[in-house]
Amino acid sequence: MPDSAIDLRSYVSAEEARERGRAARERVPVTDRDRAAESQDRPTVREFIDTSNQGRIERLIPLRIGRMTASPFTFFRGAAGLMAADLSAGPDSGLTAQICGDAHAANFGLYGTQRGEIVMDINDFDETVRGPWEWDLERLAASLVLAGRESGADADDCVLAARDAASSYRATVAELAGMPFMQSWTALPDESILASAQAHDLIDDFKKAAKKARKNTSAKVVAKWTHLDDHETDIRKHRFVSDPPVLTSVDEHVAEAVIDGLQQYAGTIRESRRELLARFAVSDVAFRIVGTGSVGLHSYVALLHGNDGEAVVLQVKQARASALAPFLPPTAPRHEGERIVAGARSVQSETDILLGWTTVELDEPLPFIVRQFRNLKGSIDPAGLSAEDLDDYGRLAGALLARAHARSLDPRALAGYLETDSEDDDRFEESVARFAVRYADRTEADHAELVAAVEAGTIAAERD
Repeated sequence: MPDSAIDLRSYVSAEEARERGRAARERVPVTDRDRAAESQDRPTVREFIDTSNQGRIERLIPLRIGRMTASPFTFFRGAAGLMAADLSAGPDSGLTAQICGDAHAANFGLYGTQRGEIVMDINDFDETVRGPWEWDLERLAASLVLAGRESGADADDCVLAARDAASSYRATVAELAGMPFMQSWTALPDESILASAQAHDLIDDFKKAAKKARKNTSAKVVAKWTHLDDHETDIRKHRFVSDPPVLTSVDEHVAEAVIDGLQQYAGTIRESRRELLARFAVSDVAFRIVGTGSVGLHSYVALLHGNDGEAVVLQVKQARASALAPFLPPTAPRHEGERIVAGARSVQSETDILLGWTTVELDEPLPFIVRQFRNLKGSIDPAGLSAEDLDDYGRLAGALLARAHARSLDPRALAGYLETDSEDDDRFEESVARFAVRYADRTEADHAELVAAVEAGTIAAERD
């Protein structure tokens, strides 16, 4: 029987599914989440940095380090692998999902659907794998504490944000578990989630971010980052304008390799979209640095021209093995880009219609993902929120994470694990919050260690 086969002769009742979750809770009580922050076998900060820098473009590594030293929160954003080492020693309910793998608070964002609607969801899947759902939630909770500390929120407010993220996660799981399957599959993708998650204070932030996102298009990239060659007015003559170190030109052989990869990538998107893509042609290719964890990897933007001045900008981003992979049962993805795309398609309510993967022949063949670079994307910066809004953001992110997990893990089983003995039973969220505070403390110590190494000159760093 092929891997894609499913069993449509057997049905698991709601009670059977919930009982599976209750049995997991007997084995691993929710209070076990309240534990030490670090694993005894965790690498040192220097060991982690050296390992995670392997395979990166050497000249860009100091820039990555510079970004990680900016604050404990930015260090955390670049250290998914270090936290995975710690989480792997923690309690595991045995209920697995397709997890984001890097579900920190800044990895939730707004983007446009193919119908032009603005939705909010998890938007980064570089580390996605099948794994314990708890890892995503605990990473989210710790990130909220760190974001709150960066914004100046007091200790109680930081704890409340982490606690309410876990509470919202549990409440959303319970809600999804009681819905018809077809309804729960598409639940909570748009602004309505704010009311469902009781994140009313974020309405203005959401509307402001959505308004900005609607202007975030390929046409804006063309206007801001490109120029026309000598007196030409045809979009085909647009070229990227270098803005080092973030945006730089590439050699012709690199550009050709990227274009070859894009032609192959067309086979990974739906047939109708291949016809759409085939109506465009590439005008230019440039190297563009993105993110914190991705600095030092190969990442390109490709400018495509279409009908009557139309432009589309695609991001072609190197895919590496998930930083979580060493701490989970071994798997062998056929292609790391395919792993990321499959994870996004499994988790997101709607994915980019041009999301796919390819291999680019540089000095060696490397796996990449391809997606629209500007797809009505927007964000709400959790480190820039007031204490009240951070709490709402925690509830919002917790609800989104629950919906994401419920697409690959039966929410009825998860609801059975998270069900409470009474309405005031808050042991689960309290345990998650206490761990989050400990992990935020651990991250601040790790960040301080990296800063000290940079100041001592043992690790090179530079700022952009």
